[in-house]
Amino acid sequence: MAQTQWTEERIGQFVAVDPVVDRMRSLRSAWHPADGVAVFNRVYLTVTEEIGHAIAAGAFEDRRAAATLDVRFAERYLAAVDAHAAGTPGPACWRPLFHYRRHPGVTPLQFALAGINAHVGHDLALAVVDACHALECGPGDLEDEFDRVGDVLVLLEERIREELMPGPDLLEIADPLTHLLGCWSLDRARDGAWLAARSLWQLRALPGLAGEFTERLDRSVGLVGRMLLTPLARP
Repeated sequence: MAQTQWTEERIGQFVAVDPVVDRMRSLRSAWHPADGVAVFNRVYLTVTEEIGHAIAAGAFEDRRAAATLDVRFAERYLAAVDAHAAGTPGPACWRPLFHYRRHPGVTPLQFALAGINAHVGHDLALAVVDACHALECGPGDLEDEFDRVGDVLVLLEERIREELMPGPDLLEIADPLTHLLGCWSLDRARDGAWLAARSLWQLRALPGLAGEFTERLDRSVGLVGRMLLTPLARP
């Protein structure tokens, strides 16, 4: 299925995030629940639905800006799904998750966090720039929307850890999973995404440097994702 595209006219009229939500629901139905990408998809579907409800309820002062950022953000993930389905490499940050999606030694919690790492560490920065171009504004004009979306992501991470974290009897302080998860922080990833978005916006008149910056960001986030997917459980 082709990536969902929104026109600026529809966003301007404020149509909620239904198209991308529908796409993620179709992926949820198509993939086995134990599939690592399906684990992330379920998580991301939940947060996208919550953001959509918040936008519709007027929780964002600028609903058009919030919808634009949310849709551009989701489209980055869906583009990675489409690239993999088409047999093309896609962003480096997503490759570890697609490569290890059926590995029996990787836990659902690792799959979920690896997806969040790719999506926040790489996609969010590019989505901010995409939204700025669409809305003809600068990153500073989207800071409130960025922060609100980030707050939802923090709540989502907490829920993921509660639902997917092994019980206390299985996860002691010396457990490798405890050590691994302690090496990654959503707050740091979000701060890095905001800095990357502002840097890319400043580099927009220098496409060569912007492309190099984006490539290096993609590769570095991919390395973190590979670390998060280190097989720990016994097959």
